[in-house]
Amino acid sequence: MPKGWDGLISRKINRKFSRPIARFLAEHTNLTPNQVSILSFVVGVFSGISFLLNQPILGGLLAQFASILDGVDGDLAVITGRTSAFGGFLDSILDRYCDLSILLGMAYSFLLTFGQNICSVIIAFAALFGSLMVSYSRAKAETDLGVIFRTGFSGYAANRDVRLFIIMLGGILNQIPATLIVLAVLTNLTVAKRVYDVRRVSGG
Repeated sequence: MPKGWDGLISRKINRKFSRPIARFLAEHTNLTPNQVSILSFVVGVFSGISFLLNQPILGGLLAQFASILDGVDGDLAVITGRTSAFGGFLDSILDRYCDLSILLGMAYSFLLTFGQNICSVIIAFAALFGSLMVSYSRAKAETDLGVIFRTGFSGYAANRDVRLFIIMLGGILNQIPATLIVLAVLTNLTVAKRVYDVRRVSGG
């Protein structure tokens, strides 16, 4: 099921590709939105494997392709009239597995290259947990408290489309350590800002 909003990268870049692809699939194939969600997940897994095998350029490009495909399923659902609550649920679950695959591949490559010292481990885990908590904090705030993050730093800074775009750039430039540091800082700052926003709104 499509989102009711887009992140900055999705709006400015990804939709320029996802919508034409979705129209083509609707007109020339029998693919369902859920099948495209699964395809996006598979591409993400191959991105993680590419990072694991020290192929950062391929890993980065596949991460961005997975991000584009993540928009195709929603566009295809709208075009074909196949939007569903289950489709949105499945898409969210597969996105988390996809993100984990990519970040684990990057973290393994990083630790293998720079050694398993305490600093490297902290950076890798901070990027991993921060990315997961960005998604969790949004879902928890919306479902439990009705707080919606769709503007400003809390709404856009570390969305999935932004994270995968950063990963693409890091892969192409072969800067895995810098990429993980940026993700670690950006994601955890976003979560901290959301905690502050929720506390301010809820009066906790």
